[in-house]
Amino acid sequence: MVPRWSADIIFMPGQPERAGRIESGVFTVDKPAGPSSFRMVQLVRRALNIKKTGHAGTLDPFATGLLVICSGRPATRLISRLMDGEKVYEATMRLGVETSTQDPEGEVVAQRPVVDINSARVEDCLAGFIGEQLQVPPIYSALKHKGKPLYHYARKGVEIEREPRLITVSELECLDLGRDSITIRVCCSKGTYIRTLAADIGEKLGCGAHLVALRRLRSGFFDVSGAVAGAELLESSQAEQALFDNMLTVDEILARLANETGSK
Repeated sequence: MVPRWSADIIFMPGQPERAGRIESGVFTVDKPAGPSSFRMVQLVRRALNIKKTGHAGTLDPFATGLLVICSGRPATRLISRLMDGEKVYEATMRLGVETSTQDPEGEVVAQRPVVDINSARVEDCLAGFIGEQLQVPPIYSALKHKGKPLYHYARKGVEIEREPRLITVSELECLDLGRDSITIRVCCSKGTYIRTLAADIGEKLGCGAHLVALRRLRSGFFDVSGAVAGAELLESSQAEQALFDNMLTVDEILARLANETGSK
């Protein structure tokens, strides 16, 4: 029997169902490309009829993968703690093309030839991004300046100076090298912008780059392998049961957080 849940807490199919209406819980959703993270929260809120619902770490609309959603006040109070864990992503960058947003949603702002890109050079480049480092957040981001997100100013053509933030990349490996693309696997601290990392890698390689695909595989002790498929949430008749089958109680989450704290 394959476990529905990875990491140290294992939940197996066929566990006794929890009786009664869901009052509060934590859910993992495999977000498809297209809808925003807020849209996925709306779908969970609608399915469970719980107004107080939020996510523990956003994904851009073009990105896919793990989205942790908390419903009910006891669960939403844990959001900040659930965002602290290390993140694991698989990302593909297009070499030779830079965009205004560092991802496929922006306009092309520069193009450069891709020459002399080989495995040895890529591995050497990636090695330079492992460890603690300062990263300048992208102008198209939800970080606030005077109460408004940075993308509000970017859309008006206003450049806001951003302070570099300390991040940590603990693992960074090349999974695939194409003629004009690189797919990488990244393990990093919270607050790391993978599209900025991709742009910085492209700059170091001398050809520029932007992110074309991003999938979050893991966040802290949550793993995408046991998540509810986003398509199931779009089918309102199936959404509540799918979430019910996937639910983690607040007590289960608190126990896991306590276990992690005790093991440090």
